[in-house]
Amino acid sequence: EVELVESGGGLVQAGGSLRLSCATSGFTFGDHAIAWFRQAPGKEREGVAYIDISDGTKFYADSVKGRFTISSDDAKNTVYLEMASLKREDTADYECAAVLLAGGLYKWYDPYEYDYWGQGTQVTVST
Repeated sequence: EVELVESGGGLVQAGGSLRLSCATSGFTFGDHAIAWFRQAPGKEREGVAYIDISDGTKFYADSVKGRFTISSDDAKNTVYLEMASLKREDTADYECAAVLLAGGLYKWYDPYEYDYWGQGTQVTVST
């Protein structure tokens, strides 16, 4: 059974940092790409960061470039999202998602490209 389990969310002050984790199981980690998405109330789901586990290729949304860093630990089948210089507008429910690379990927930021999803973890940034 495929599982993606997010953790690490919470309440943080503006300017602070958090590290989210996405622990995966039930599929071959290295054959997939993992992305983080977020959705704030009343807004569409937004692609935040992406990593191709097989070759390390990374992409970021313009809104988080220079502040967020995505990484993977292949030994733990886990992907991380390091978030720094957090802003109030980063408040959202953060989800990780996985897609099989062999199937092709055209738009990393399109949630419909992804096969598996976690349940999400809430990040709230206070001012």
